[in-house]
Amino acid sequence: MQIVLASGSPRRRELLARITTQFTVCPAAVDERLRPGAPLADEVVRLSRCKAQAAQQRHPDAVCIGSDTMVTIDGLPLGKPADEDEAAAMLRRLRGRTHEVLTGLAVLPPTGEAHTRCVRTRVTFRAFAEDELAAYLATGEPMDKAGAYGIQGRGALLVRGIEGDYHSVVGLPIAPLYEILRAIGVAG
Repeated sequence: MQIVLASGSPRRRELLARITTQFTVCPAAVDERLRPGAPLADEVVRLSRCKAQAAQQRHPDAVCIGSDTMVTIDGLPLGKPADEDEAAAMLRRLRGRTHEVLTGLAVLPPTGEAHTRCVRTRVTFRAFAEDELAAYLATGEPMDKAGAYGIQGRGALLVRGIEGDYHSVVGLPIAPLYEILRAIGVAG
């Protein structure tokens, strides 16, 4: 059965390739605005499902996978920064503190009900210096990442510890995904 990843993220492609190399990529353009007052964990699952549904409209006979990752601190979401100043503000807010990364996962088989999960991971940043922040910003890495950091890249230098699923923080929780794919008979 064909598997479709509803994402253009190279990180998600690399992670899915650990489960199977037999998949197609179909980036899904969906409205990623959050519903006011909705629980953030529900929102990442909803957005994941929307992405998978968008891919399934183009690939109705495929198993479609959607994922969405959100960094949260103090109950508030930190999306992708609009510019370097916003990235710096986000990273300063995370500095020396523990935050939560929520990753939604939706697997839509061509027949049957959607399989969804929300994976929560706690990430603690160390109290990095301003010159370290400036050096990280200069890499450009923070600009397309939720919370303005990539744990799989130089952003790892900011991290003191992690409790939970590392791959979820990167953008695709592969162990839960594998369990779902195995349960629906797509992965062995």
